[in-house]
Order: sequence, then C-alpha cells, then structure tokens
Amino acid sequence: MLAARFAAPPVPRTFVRRERLAERLTAGLQRPLVLVNGPAGAGKTLLVADWAARAALPGPVVWLTLERGDEAPGVFWAQLLAALRHGGIPLPADVAGPARAAEVDLALPDRLAAGLNGRGSPVVLVLDEFEHVTSPAVAEALDGLLRHAAGGLRLVLISRDEPLLPLHRYRAADAVAEIRGTDLAFTAEETGVLLTRHGLALSEEGVQALTRRTEGWAAGLRLCALATENTDDPEGCLREFEAGNSTVADFLLAEVLQAQPAETQDLLLRTSILERTHTGLADALTGRQDAARILEELRHANAFVTPLGHAWYRQHTLFAEILRVHLRARYPGLEQELHRRAAHWLHDAGRLADALPHAAAAGDWETAAGWLVDDLAVGQLLAGLDAARLGALFARMPEQADGPAVALVRAARALARWDVDRGLAHLGRADELAPPGTGSAAARLSGAVLRVLAARLLGSADMAENAAESAAELEHEVPEERLRAHPELKALLLAGLGSAQLWEGRFDAARAGLAAAAEAAGGGAQAAVRHESLGRLALIDLLLGSPGRAEAHAVEAIAEAARCGLPPSAHSGVGHLVLAEIAFDRDDLAVARTALERAEAGSGARHDPLLVVGLAVLKAKLLLNSGDARGALLTLAAAERPAPADKPSPWARERIALGQCAAQLAAGDPVAALRVLSAAGEGPEPAVAAAQAHLAANDPRAALAALDAVPARAVRPAVAVRAQLVRARAASAFGDPAAAHRLLAQALAVARPDRLRRPFREAGPWVRRLLQERPALAHAHGWLPRDLVAGLPRPGDAPAPAPVVEQLSEREHDVLVRVAQLMSTDEIAADLHLSVNTVKTHLKSINRKLCATRRGEAVRRARQLHLL
Repeated sequence: MLAARFAAPPVPRTFVRRERLAERLTAGLQRPLVLVNGPAGAGKTLLVADWAARAALPGPVVWLTLERGDEAPGVFWAQLLAALRHGGIPLPADVAGPARAAEVDLALPDRLAAGLNGRGSPVVLVLDEFEHVTSPAVAEALDGLLRHAAGGLRLVLISRDEPLLPLHRYRAADAVAEIRGTDLAFTAEETGVLLTRHGLALSEEGVQALTRRTEGWAAGLRLCALATENTDDPEGCLREFEAGNSTVADFLLAEVLQAQPAETQDLLLRTSILERTHTGLADALTGRQDAARILEELRHANAFVTPLGHAWYRQHTLFAEILRVHLRARYPGLEQELHRRAAHWLHDAGRLADALPHAAAAGDWETAAGWLVDDLAVGQLLAGLDAARLGALFARMPEQADGPAVALVRAARALARWDVDRGLAHLGRADELAPPGTGSAAARLSGAVLRVLAARLLGSADMAENAAESAAELEHEVPEERLRAHPELKALLLAGLGSAQLWEGRFDAARAGLAAAAEAAGGGAQAAVRHESLGRLALIDLLLGSPGRAEAHAVEAIAEAARCGLPPSAHSGVGHLVLAEIAFDRDDLAVARTALERAEAGSGARHDPLLVVGLAVLKAKLLLNSGDARGALLTLAAAERPAPADKPSPWARERIALGQCAAQLAAGDPVAALRVLSAAGEGPEPAVAAAQAHLAANDPRAALAALDAVPARAVRPAVAVRAQLVRARAASAFGDPAAAHRLLAQALAVARPDRLRRPFREAGPWVRRLLQERPALAHAHGWLPRDLVAGLPRPGDAPAPAPVVEQLSEREHDVLVRVAQLMSTDEIAADLHLSVNTVKTHLKSINRKLCATRRGEAVRRARQLHLL
C-alpha cells in the first residue's frame, strides 16, 4: 500500500486559510459525523488538511484517501485498518484484515467499534474522496462502526457525491455537521487574498466580477490566477478571459463533462443555453425523456448542477459558459434552434419573461414582440421590475424586424425614454400594418394605452380622454384573466390620463384618475406608477390650496418609493417638489433646497412638463431670496414652453407669470411687474400680485381695487395671507393703524395652521413696525421668523413711552432706518430714489413727531418707542 494515501496532502503556499470554515469543522467534532461535500475543485481536501494540521483536536488524526477499486468491502476494510495502524492506533487482537476482496466478516466492524469505544480520546478518521465508495454493504458497515464506537470515533467524510450513509437519521438526531458547496465558495474578500498570494493586484470591482463569474469556485479562481500571473494587465486578462480556451475549461471538461455518459454529456451541452433547466424543458431540447433521472444523478454527484426545487435546476455559471463554447464547436448551428425550442416551451408553460430572451436569441423578434403584446405585457416596458431588462432586450431588435407588434414595442420603448415624437411615429406604423378595426384586441388595447401615455407627454387631455375611451371599449374584448394578470396596464392608463388632465387644469377629473391609478397600482411591481400618482395628487392639493393634504400625499409618495426600493433616479420628483414648495412657504429654506435637489435627481426633471415648470418656479423663488432677480427671470423664461408638451397649461402659465412679476418687483420695476401679469389670466393669485405691484408703485387705492377680485373664501392659504397683508399695508398708508392691526391679525390667523412664514418676510419692514406697536400679537404667534419678532417687548415689560405727536409714515420710517445706519442725506436720497430736499423734509417731520432736535436723538427716541 502507498503510504501517501495515509497522509494529508501538503498545503501550497498560496493556500488561503478561511477561519470561518475551520471553526465550523472544529465545532462539528462535537458530533460523530462531519460531512464536507462539494463539487470538484471546491477546495474540500485542502481545507480539511490544513485544519487537521493546525487545529487543537480531541484525539489523533488518521487520514485515508480512497481510490477507484476501494468500493469492494474487503478492500475498503483492509485499507481502513492499514490506515489506523499507520496512524499508531492500537487495534484489538481479534481484529484481523479481511481475507477476500469481495466480502468481509460482518463481525469485523463490531469488534473494531468495541476497541475504539474503550479509548480515552476519540480517533478523528478522515476519509477523503469518499465518492469512490459505492457499495451499500460498505456504507452500512461504516454506519454501524460509527454508531457502536460511541465517543471513540469522529468520522470526517470528504466527498463530491452524497454519501450512502443514512444522513436523514443523523440529521434528525443532530449527529452530523455539514459543510456544503455554497459554504466552500470563496467570498470576494477571500478572492482578494488569494489573488494577492499569487502576486496579483486587482481593483475591488475586478475582484467582485471574478468572484461572481466563478461563483467562488476555488479551482476556477486558482486557475484564473495562474493564467494571469505573468501578464502585464491581469485585470484586463481576467475581464477578457475566454471560456472556451483556458485551463479552467480544460479542467471542467476533463473532470466533469468527459467523466459522464454520452446522454448526460448531450443533456449538459444542450441545456447550457438556459439560465435554469426544467426536466420537461431539458427533454424538449434533447428529444428524449430521461432528463429527470440525469439531472438528479448530476445533483447527487455534485457535477456543478444545483437543484432549485419543483424540477428546476441550475448549472454553475462558468461551467455553463464553457459548455456553450463546446456546444458551438461540436454542433455548429444547433444553438439557435435550441433557443427557439426553449422559447416555445417556456411560452407554452406560461413563463413569458423567460421565453422572450430565448426568442430574441433565436432571432424570432416578431414572435417575441407578438407574445409581449398578445399577453398584454407591453406595459412592463414602462413600469415594473422587468422594465429595465425588457428594455435592454428589445433594444437589440434589428431595424429589419417589422410588424404591428414590433411597432408597438418600439413605441413603448420610445415613450419610456420620454421620446414622444418617435413614440407617435411607431404608433402610426402600427396603424399602417394593422389598420383600426383589424389586428388582435390585445394589440389594439395596448396601442390605446400607449396613446394615452403619448398624450400625457404632449399635455393633451382631449387626446388622452379619447384614447382612454377606446381602451375602455377594447377591455371587453380581451380575456378578463389576462387583464388581471397585468394590472400595470390599467394603472399606466389611469396615471397617464390623470397627468394630462392635470396639465390642462382639469383638477377634479385628474384627481379621480390619479387616485384610481394609485389604487390599481397596489402591487410592488407597479410601485413607480403608484409613487408617481401620489406625487401628482400632492401637486393638485397644493395648487388647490390644501398644503396639509399635499404634504401627506407627498410623504406617502416618497414612502412608497422607499418601501419598494426605487432608486432616486427612478423617482418622479413631484413629491419632493411639493415638499420643497411647502418648506419654502414655511421659510425653511434649507429643507426646501434639499427637497429641490432630490426632485432634480428624479427621472422627469428634464422631461416631465409638470416637473420642469415646478422646478423653475421654485428655483426662481430661491434666486429672488438671494437677491438675483435677473437669474430668476432667466430661469422662468427657460420653462415657458417645456418640451415635449405642445399645449399650454393655464396654471403653469400663471405660476411662471407670477414668478416673473415677483422678479420685476424685486428689480424695482412695478410697471413691468404689472405688464407680465397679463399672461397670468384672471384669478385670486394674479389679483394679489397686481395689488402688491400697485403698492410698490405707491398706489394703495389701486391695490385695494385689485383685491376686489379675491374672494373672501376658497383660496389658497398663502394667497389669502398675502391679500390680507396688502390690505393691512394699504390701511397703514391711509393712516388707519387700527385697521392695519386687525388685518395683520387676520393674516396671522390664516397662516398659523400651516406655519406660512414666507409671506410675512416678503411683505417688508412695515410688518415688524406694526408688531412693535402690538407686541402681544407677535407673542401669540411664536411660529413667526425669529428675526421678525426679535427685540419686541414681552408681556409684563414696562410700557414703552407713547409717541408724542403722531405715527411716522412709511416713507419717514424708511428714512429713519437709514439714519440709524449712519447714512448721509445724499446717501439716503440715492438709496430711496428721492431728491435731497425731499429727504430733508422727511427728517424735519421725523424730528417734529419724535420731539427731537438732532438725528441721534431721533434714533434713540425711536428705539425707546420700538420703532427700530
């Protein structure tokens, strides 16, 4: 006998010690049986050899490597006894070697077990390559030895195949520890260590890619490393590694494929085109009926075939890749026919998603497109978990492919990329090939839904409503179960219809459609549609003056995206835009900017007209806040005709005009502000903006007249607040402080529920002056901006001295503020666009009213009266 069979193999210098597995082996010795089971080249033997040499084991280690021919009972037990003697294990006197190869005394295992049972420390017996033991008699006797030896024996089996031992009994008794092929697979970190041992320095991405491709298979990793040790660009070499021409391929073909019978080789080659193999599908590819038996034998032999359950199996990724190269070499031209057979089998089995890639690989693009359309699955190109995969699949469709279904698929892909012109062109081609009234009902229904989506991008509610009516009629012509199987189609239709109606300002109809779309898109696969619909509902609430409801819908939209794992790039952005608008009205500018950035990262930031306009309006507001009126005007001008919408939106036009009005007022040109408002149409918000422009032009009477168009109720809170502030300022200009205070209090009451701070900040310094006269009013609204109420007297403070003569006018207050800033008369005149004589007149009036004779005294007196 060769002594080498009684020694563990040496561990190479490049060996990677994996403590996670060594610890499992050590812990496994608490049980009588340890099984290390995995495919060829998984690193089983070296793992156990290194562990046996290094670990603190409870007793001596005996190693036996089995070979072909050891399956005969007499041969096996002779080898086992020789290994024990070689390891220095004393055997009972009544244990002798077998006399014949084909049989053994049944009492031998029992006598050996009795001898081992009396030991103080157990013998750790390692049987390597146990797959060579195919005799049930040997397995049964070994099972008896292990059970009767009790604490005197620990058996470690290393095997490619599932051993014949009754593992179900060991598992039920918790008497076996198992390390399987998935446990033996290298992690990316361990791959990096192995490559370093071979002197290779790969990027983290390269290590990850190699680990994925080899699925952590130890032999594959080592062979790849060896093949690239002497190259100048190891990362590029591994990236361009050819499966059919490598040492890895040689290893797998010799160790796995060529070791199989002819019919098994044929099945492995033909099923290598599949990501997953079903026994029935394999039979369809081979033309035989033996796939169930062969696949189970391969699984049992750990021949790189993994069971997935329900008669499905999967080949190792790299093994399948090598087999496909071998298939092309052995059977030229067969691969395309196999893809065609697989496509039809999978389609007949109701597995459309799996069938389409095979139809494409077979070059049957018309068939693939027809299946997608007839199944009513064209909506999956626009929404759902398969959208990206299907889009990439049909992106490979050649130009010469043609047919009504092909045109519809191309239209769906174009609309998914916001390309409405190409989408409409492809829909027109579909109509040419299958005129209205012809073609399948599924194709006509799919075309109607796609027209709704095109109308949404164009901003045409009429076109969307007409297409939706056609779709409603066609729904009765397709099987109901097929409609139920594809809820994304209905959800997309409702969401597209509601969006088109929203753009044209048909808010009631849009709300109903979008709410129905959110409900129809209840499943995880339609999360993007539900997320988008909720965001648009939030925008409707905001436009109609319900910021509380708008905020709730926006938060729900964003939560839906998070719940279903939508990446930021797949967000519609509208929900974040609504939150940004609400935060701006609350004067939470940091929150508004963050929400704006998230809205800009969404999928529709450059294509969705709703979002394009909304982003421009909010950016303009933030630019005005920082004093950049010109930048605000340029931003708004760029959004006046948002592509691809070719129909104006009344509310979008109004919001842009309001932004332009605010920018012109900030630039000091109330005439230009009134001029741009002509594009805003009539309504409460343009009326308030016009009133603000008249006030800036020192015409309070015209301001109050403009407010006649603002109803007392049913307007947005922010609009109502601004209207009351205009009235309060006009009352102050008319010298009616009591009315001004009353109107200010009404504005505060309206703003309080939603914490609308922004209107008060934008109103100007006169608001603080009114609050100084009525500090109790300010302290009743602690949510106001701090800088607006800072320094006001608290309740209980000593009363401020009363004015001696009369209230300062607004212009006099403006002059006094600049006096307090130590500006000269000329500087005040230039800053306020007044003549020097006018400023001197105001200064005399200020001194008279405050009973002061000098500027410094007037400033001190004003501060005592909380006018500054």
